[in-house]
Amino acid sequence: MKLCRFQPLRFSVEAVGHPGQGIRPEPRWGVIAGETVREIAGDVFAEWRATDRALPLDEVKLLPPVTPGKIVCLGRNYSEHAAELGNSVPKEPLIFLKPPSAVIGPEEPIVLTPFSQRVDYEAELAVVIGRLCAQLPPGDDPRPYILGFTCLNDVTARDLQKADGQWTRAKGFDTFCPLGPVIETELDWKASSVEAYVNGQRRQSARATEMIFPVDDIIRWVSRMMTLFPGDVIATGTPAGIGPLRAGDVVEVVVSGVGTLRNPVIAQAS
Repeated sequence: MKLCRFQPLRFSVEAVGHPGQGIRPEPRWGVIAGETVREIAGDVFAEWRATDRALPLDEVKLLPPVTPGKIVCLGRNYSEHAAELGNSVPKEPLIFLKPPSAVIGPEEPIVLTPFSQRVDYEAELAVVIGRLCAQLPPGDDPRPYILGFTCLNDVTARDLQKADGQWTRAKGFDTFCPLGPVIETELDWKASSVEAYVNGQRRQSARATEMIFPVDDIIRWVSRMMTLFPGDVIATGTPAGIGPLRAGDVVEVVVSGVGTLRNPVIAQAS
């Protein structure tokens, strides 16, 4: 089942204070079936149901499928990616955070910061937490804590990452965390592949099973450091093949079984 957050493209044109100014509706949850979105009533992290209200997909704008309180990311979780940056494979999961302010949705532009001379794409499979999760012991099954999976682009200012020695600034600029387009609740992540395309050319490709630390281990590990809340996101690392983005590019993150997260790249306006 594919969950999404969306806004209808058609909205009231009734003026509020300014003639001709429309009223954009609040974001809504939906379930995608074919080319249709059915609106959800209730809370996807508790109890909900699909309603009879439905819209064609081409009449809605897909938003980031979740508004995370935190985004926990893994570094160097594919051995070939660690090697391409001249790093050794970590003995334990190497985690860092991206701020929620970096999140954008499908088709929204990645804005290149003037503070960096090299901004890279990083395609990743991401886990969306579905219920409170803390202090999971070894061997405990984390699947009941997972709402589903989505695509994430861990956009990174590579030169700032190297200069700073820690990764907060390089990973944290506004628009540096494209997320979406949907949350797939029934994905068998072990059967998935993770790919990145820039202007239609494939740049990254790996099976999710090539991760050094698999999804179950990652969730248990992170839960011992910090409580995970419904809506939090864990990005599981990127394969080899990272590279720079330039204004005018279009970058796509493709996770088989989930879909394609597509974002144009633009320069920051002066």
